[in-house]
Amino acid sequence: ALATKSEEGKAAIVIGVTADLADKISAVDLVQVASQALGGKGGGRPEMAQAGGPDGDKLAEAMESIETALAS
Repeated sequence: ALATKSEEGKAAIVIGVTADLADKISAVDLVQVASQALGGKGGGRPEMAQAGGPDGDKLAEAMESIETALAS
């Protein structure tokens, strides 16, 4: 997962999953979890997905939500 915050305070996140894990872990599922924390939405393919949101101050929360999703 790669996340950034623009000068305007908007957040963007990109998540990649290797092909051998995409059957078990979907980048789309992970990016949707993260985008909820950012107040936005996202989508993509099981191997690569991206999202954006207006609340860039919540990037840490978004990354933590990804870790929680992976742990469960």
